[in-house]
This record gives sequence, C-alpha cells and structure tokens, in this order.
Amino acid sequence: MIGELADFERLAHELVVTGPGLAEALFNPRPAAEAVIARVGGETAGFALYYRNFSTFMGREGLFLEDLYVRPAFRGQGVGRGLLARVAEVAAARGCGRMEWSVLNWNRRAIGFYEALGAKPVNDWTIYRLDRAALEAIKNSAHD
Repeated sequence: MIGELADFERLAHELVVTGPGLAEALFNPRPAAEAVIARVGGETAGFALYYRNFSTFMGREGLFLEDLYVRPAFRGQGVGRGLLARVAEVAAARGCGRMEWSVLNWNRRAIGFYEALGAKPVNDWTIYRLDRAALEAIKNSAHD
C-alpha cells in the first residue's frame, strides 16, 4: 500500500522503503512510528501511520499523522473516517494536546474530507525539509 500511496501522491520516485526497514521502524522496542490497518470484508482497505511529536508551547505530546491512505475501491465508505477516528482516539487516550498532519495542496478531496470533520488548515506556517544529502552536507560542514 505504501507503493500505491507513493503513486497516488505522484512521489513514487522518492520511494526507497523496504519491508525489513519498515519492520525495523515499526516493530522494535522503541518504534519510530505506529500504524493502523483497516480491513473491509477481510481485504486490506487502508492504513494510517503516525508518530509522537511535542509542542513546546503546550508542553505536551501530540501525534503527527504522517499518512492516511485508503485504496480507491474503498473510498467513500467510511474507511478514512474510521482510520482518522482511531488515531484521534489514541491521541486522546494519551492526553495529547493536538494531532496534526499535512495534505498536498492539490488533493481537494482530502482537504474537503478533513474540513468536513472540523480540521482547520494552518496557513501561517510553511514546511521546510532537509533531505538526506542536505543533512550529510550540514554534518560534514560542522566539522570544517
């Protein structure tokens, strides 16, 4: 399903995860992330992958929903809502101050879905990213 998500998001060229690498990230004593799988009639219908974050201002843990993906055949059947509700339930049970996620600007269907649930966009922040090469360059320049 991760490959399907990468295709859907037009980011297949960035896909490098392997089965063993994913298993190591999710199923070790200190997992980097957690996942919820949705099944409908015994078929895998979608997944949500999330991890802990922290708000300095709130002084509380939060959850970041990294991915929410529902296979096309199962869209419009409440699968996405169920996955999001399950992650929200986890966040509430852990006493999280908030739950956040990103959505691609062109994904109007997802934006409509999230807004219908009461989610609000955070328009005054811009996401920045250092990829692996940039991280290595910074690390190497710190020793010059």
